[in-house]
Amino acid sequence: MRTPLPQHLNPWKTLSSRETYSNPWIRVREDQVLNPSGGPGIYGVVEYKNRAIGVIPVDENGFTWLVGQWRYCHACYEWEIPEGGCPAGESPVEAARRELLEETGIVAGQIQPLLTGIQLSNSTTNEVCDIFWATNLSFAKAQPEETEQLDVLRLPLSEAIEMAKDGRIRDGVSIIALLAIAHCT
Repeated sequence: MRTPLPQHLNPWKTLSSRETYSNPWIRVREDQVLNPSGGPGIYGVVEYKNRAIGVIPVDENGFTWLVGQWRYCHACYEWEIPEGGCPAGESPVEAARRELLEETGIVAGQIQPLLTGIQLSNSTTNEVCDIFWATNLSFAKAQPEETEQLDVLRLPLSEAIEMAKDGRIRDGVSIIALLAIAHCT
């Protein structure tokens, strides 16, 4: 049995809030606040309009697939699990199936939640992520978006887990997902 965590009241007081930027994926706002000690301050928040989704496909032989792409914000090439966004109105499971097909051409015959509601950068964003485990795989043609130039790599799941452990994979969602699945397999 798990010990319940203590509940806490919000020590922050929001005095006002204004939008400073918005696009189809994010909204940035600046709040005038009273901080926990009662002093005035500002708090910048990035609100994500989509829920983040990650999915680890694993075949009957213990292989998985990673997606490689150039990450603009970090100005480097990264290997990751298939990931994407789940807009309002789409279920996270269907978003995981869609992202897996778009990025790799893999169709998940079975998909199950691995982790849900992970807070990705909770000091500055409201972004949360659900991660799924896909099995009973079949294959179709990948359908990447126009903003994606992807390489797909098939490798043993154990090697992908080692890549998460030794720093060859640096994407937070991928690391969390691969370390979590390591405890399930």
